[in-house]
Amino acid sequence: MTVEWILTPERIWPAMGLVAAYAGMCWGIGQKVRKQRLADDAEGNVALGDASAPAVLVAYASQTGQAEALARATGKMLSEGGLQVRLLPVQKLNAELLSQYPQSLWLLSTTGEGDAPDPALGFVQGLMASAPSLQGHQSRVLALGDREYQQFCAFGLQVHEWLQACGAHSEVVCVDNMNSQHLQDWQALLVQMHQSLLGDAVQTQALSQNWLQAPAAVPMVLSQRKLLNPGSQGGGLYWLEWTPQPGAQTGAQSGAPSGVLPDWQSGDLVSLCVPADPERARDYSIASTPADGSLQLLVRLSTREDGSPGLASDWLCRGMAVGDVLPITVREHAGFRLQENAQRPLILVGNGSGLAGLLSHIRTRVQQGRSDQWLLFGERSPQHDALYGDQLQSWLEQGSLARLDQAWSRHATQPQYVQDLLRNQADEVRRWVAQGAAIYVCGSLQGMGQGVHQALQAILGEAALDALQTSGRYRRDVY
Repeated sequence: MTVEWILTPERIWPAMGLVAAYAGMCWGIGQKVRKQRLADDAEGNVALGDASAPAVLVAYASQTGQAEALARATGKMLSEGGLQVRLLPVQKLNAELLSQYPQSLWLLSTTGEGDAPDPALGFVQGLMASAPSLQGHQSRVLALGDREYQQFCAFGLQVHEWLQACGAHSEVVCVDNMNSQHLQDWQALLVQMHQSLLGDAVQTQALSQNWLQAPAAVPMVLSQRKLLNPGSQGGGLYWLEWTPQPGAQTGAQSGAPSGVLPDWQSGDLVSLCVPADPERARDYSIASTPADGSLQLLVRLSTREDGSPGLASDWLCRGMAVGDVLPITVREHAGFRLQENAQRPLILVGNGSGLAGLLSHIRTRVQQGRSDQWLLFGERSPQHDALYGDQLQSWLEQGSLARLDQAWSRHATQPQYVQDLLRNQADEVRRWVAQGAAIYVCGSLQGMGQGVHQALQAILGEAALDALQTSGRYRRDVY
């Protein structure tokens, strides 16, 4: 029997609100947990719960912050349920530490075409390349991925197989784009583990209920929208400005005044759903800072292989009317924040809508009076795709940008890509890195992201680039 669901306005908005709230669950809990971090959390190493209770290791590898937020929500839930929890990123693991825990939980994202998240490079090259004895160890793996990519959940599955090869008994749950049913399957594994360790059915049931509590997303008004590249050979790139709906409460700030912007840092993301696809959240880099007074996005109008427009981008760029309201969740993207790089010179590299994540960093530093940032940006044509051209030139002339280099792939006489800019300025790149610069890359994975990575390997050497990545001085938000 086939059932046809008709998305009427009465059904769309409640459904979107529910899904947005559920998707926001982990981000909201993660924000609350961050306020409770211990002093050693700066090293990504947190101990939670009663030190005399059964111990569980919770390890995570995160590219955009999803796996980390889930790991922190998981650790908080289990510690409140009476267990002792050690929470840390996989790059902090070693064989001795792992052997101390009879139970482990692994929350692992896959990035690119089946790759490990950038911060997990040290784990892949170190501990995962060895074969520690894990006989009798019980592990459970939550693998986060997206079925639109061929290598679905590849890194999580690789760790699951590695654990089994080391002698552990391992179970795995694969999650497609934060699917709520898949997350409930993970929750069921956690409840089962909790029951086996403590044998308290009442407490286990409470644990299950706490997991599903979620803050509401923030209702935001589309206040302005503008096409930035009229006449471009590529898809339309739109600037969208959002302001809080008057009278609305922010989801992450319980009790916040009406109409107040949610808080975020440069490098963070928004997660949202559109009426045509209310069960699939999309992430977008934020192009502004809270000091700008609005939340700004750059959205590319995408086209599928059959020529039809992408559901989310078409709705955001052409379907929504200015003045319409959409629930939006602002979430931390720890892997692309400035963090310890805030006082370093920055080399910022990107293309297309990836300019959004770089703009937020530039704006933050300009507001702080810093000028030691170098932007290398690529697009198609200087006539139609000079995004933020006047603003970038103004920053350069004012000294707020130390350097600005732009590449135009459809230039009439000198076509080139952003990775070509890097190669042409190899000596300058090495000089900036030697002076302590961090490198941030934002934009498309295919072509730009891969090309930039290869160029940096050639300029700096593979070992040196790996060291920058491990230390957090080379960060990427590529998609």
